[in-house]
Amino acid sequence: MSENCIFCKIAQGDIPAKKVYEDDEFVVFHDINPAAPVHLLLIPRRHIASMQDITAEDAGWLGRMMTLVPRLAQENGCNPGPEGGFRLLANSGAEGGQEVPHLHFHIIGGSRPWKGRVAPNA
Repeated sequence: MSENCIFCKIAQGDIPAKKVYEDDEFVVFHDINPAAPVHLLLIPRRHIASMQDITAEDAGWLGRMMTLVPRLAQENGCNPGPEGGFRLLANSGAEGGQEVPHLHFHIIGGSRPWKGRVAPNA
């Protein structure tokens, strides 16, 4: 845990959040400024600043973190199948747009049209 990290404080229960899932390794909560009908943040309880700090030793817990994503998306309102789906986003570092220096995945989706799609055959 990092003493000054807002996400560590949320994981510890020191700062309230609208949590939808938690276990010994991870916490998932609603983003306070959602970009879509479903906008969750998935964080490890362990403090790690960003994807830039991931090493081979992190493969186990990071793999477990990734396997939670589809289930969490569907349980929280993202439709399954090719007509449904969700976006998974991890910003890394200041140049990558990361605002909170604690690894987190944005799970974004819900029923709404996306703008600026890449052409299917591009």
